[in-house]
Amino acid sequence: MLKMGLLGCGRIGQVHARTIRGLDNARLVAVADAVPEAAQALAARSGAETRSAEDILAATDIDAVVIGTPTDTHFDYIHAAARAGKAIFCEKPIDMSVDRIRACMDVVAAAGVPFMTGFNRRFDPNFASLRNRIAKGAIGAIELVQITSRDPAPPPLSYIARSGGLFRDMMIHDFDMARFLMGEEFVRLHAVGAALVDPAIGEAGDVDTAAVILTTASGRICQISNSRRAAYGYDQRIEVHGESGMLRAENQLETTVELANGDGFHRDRAQHFFLERYEAAFRNEMTAFIDAVETGATPTPSIGDGLMAQIMADAADLSRQTGQPVDLTTG
Repeated sequence: MLKMGLLGCGRIGQVHARTIRGLDNARLVAVADAVPEAAQALAARSGAETRSAEDILAATDIDAVVIGTPTDTHFDYIHAAARAGKAIFCEKPIDMSVDRIRACMDVVAAAGVPFMTGFNRRFDPNFASLRNRIAKGAIGAIELVQITSRDPAPPPLSYIARSGGLFRDMMIHDFDMARFLMGEEFVRLHAVGAALVDPAIGEAGDVDTAAVILTTASGRICQISNSRRAAYGYDQRIEVHGESGMLRAENQLETTVELANGDGFHRDRAQHFFLERYEAAFRNEMTAFIDAVETGATPTPSIGDGLMAQIMADAADLSRQTGQPVDLTTG
């Protein structure tokens, strides 16, 4: 039974607490949050204690920590957890600074503790099946990957100001998915972006609509498009074209019911947002982390995967600002 502590009792922390509570081989011992009321409420629902973050990190009755706090706290928590010998699950991004991520890598490696970066989409049953079929040669060699990610509505401006921007907050998931699917590192990136949904996002220095083209050394291509607005729900689609066919993962709809009448064929909207769409992915992700810790396997996505996604996000922001492609091999 893996004994776990949770840092951060906001939306993502609540998801992880609910997942851990439903597993037979793990127990949530304690939770912490900068807002005491949030910690108390989640502790009451999950059967855990409330403790300070420092007490959780130093506790001898906790084997692993889940870090779901704001990004600017991750660096210190990772260092403290690693030095305390605890297994670490950390939400993305690990840090906004590539240099600081590398410092985290060093302390994790020195401590020899397991570390997983929270790229949950790898564990979505649809995307995982798509990737497995690629690996089995269902479409031969990959030639083109297309990833579409569109949120139903933009987040509050207060969130935008702290998020690091669309590329580091939103598209970072797609960068990881691109690497996960392609199986070959990208060497070149070209990004464009604009504030088409809300001018205030542009005034804050960010974009809400963006596209990126990635290429590998062998010439394979990946296209990613993001928008902070989709009137029809949470839009999450992937298409992979290969030498002998195509694989596609479609949106998850609110129901599978389809109405056909004189006006045509009508289906439901896409599921509203990530909590519904990726419920199974979050459960599979945490299960994989716990199983890896218990068996001594190396968790994946690794801290190195988190670093690569951040390098790509930084490159996309630079490319968007300069209008020029960026060489990813120098990151």
